[in-house]
Amino acid sequence: MKKIKELAIVGGTHGNEFSGVYLYKKWQEHAELVKRTSFVTETVFANPKAFHENKRYIDCDLNRQFTAKKLANHTLANYEQSRAKALNHQLGPKGSSRTDFIIDLHNTTSNMGPTLILLQSDDFNKKLGAYVLQKMPEAVVVFEDQKSVADHYFLCSIAEQGVIIEIGPQPQSVVRQDVLDQMDDMTQHVLDFVELSNLEQLPELPAQYEAYYWVESIKLPESKTGERIGMVHKNVQDNDFKALNKGDPIFTLFDGSVITYQGDETVYPHFINEAAYYDNNLAMSLGKKRIVIL
Repeated sequence: MKKIKELAIVGGTHGNEFSGVYLYKKWQEHAELVKRTSFVTETVFANPKAFHENKRYIDCDLNRQFTAKKLANHTLANYEQSRAKALNHQLGPKGSSRTDFIIDLHNTTSNMGPTLILLQSDDFNKKLGAYVLQKMPEAVVVFEDQKSVADHYFLCSIAEQGVIIEIGPQPQSVVRQDVLDQMDDMTQHVLDFVELSNLEQLPELPAQYEAYYWVESIKLPESKTGERIGMVHKNVQDNDFKALNKGDPIFTLFDGSVITYQGDETVYPHFINEAAYYDNNLAMSLGKKRIVIL
């Protein structure tokens, strides 16, 4: 793993996820809080217009615009598509990025607690997950390594290494101290890990740990015409990362009938009933629990 020389912390990718915005503002005034000796730290406000208008986005989801194909398509020129190209110019370009590592800060309305989302399952990221869990035992690690970084559409995929810090539950357009503090703590742990890795001074890490690997995202029940006809079952609501087995209730239809989960393997729902995902009628993501071995 080559040494990380340039690191960016991004807040406000979604304008109504406030913890990252207010941490960005704090770090703008007190840059020493995110400085380390072995790399340069840049702080970035990704979507200021959406924040000032108190919206997730103006025209489309900024955190879905960073595939190479979209970045190269100059006919995609609405506000977020243009911001994506500007951010790619500022931090990238993707594929040969001047920025070695990006931390993208997010809130969720789901009861996920402090969650670290890793885009790769290489040795560096496995150790990063172990280090964060060692320092923050209440945290959860999720790998979204189902595709290459080059093919991911997330903002943090501009860099060769990128992570998403996702903390909840926090309502949209609200700031909570406990959630903001957890985001601050996890960011500091990630910064410390990068510093120690650069200096080849990592502490002894656990030989293995539990993590979750994304499998799929599933929709709320719909009619044949695409109308929403049900909701997340009360037994699933707020139970992010709790086991869901075949035959367990997963949805309740508005007529009172219950739909049960029919998958053959145990899965672990997360992003349960995320408010922002109602645009696409998504109900939750499903993951599988695995042992990560260092």
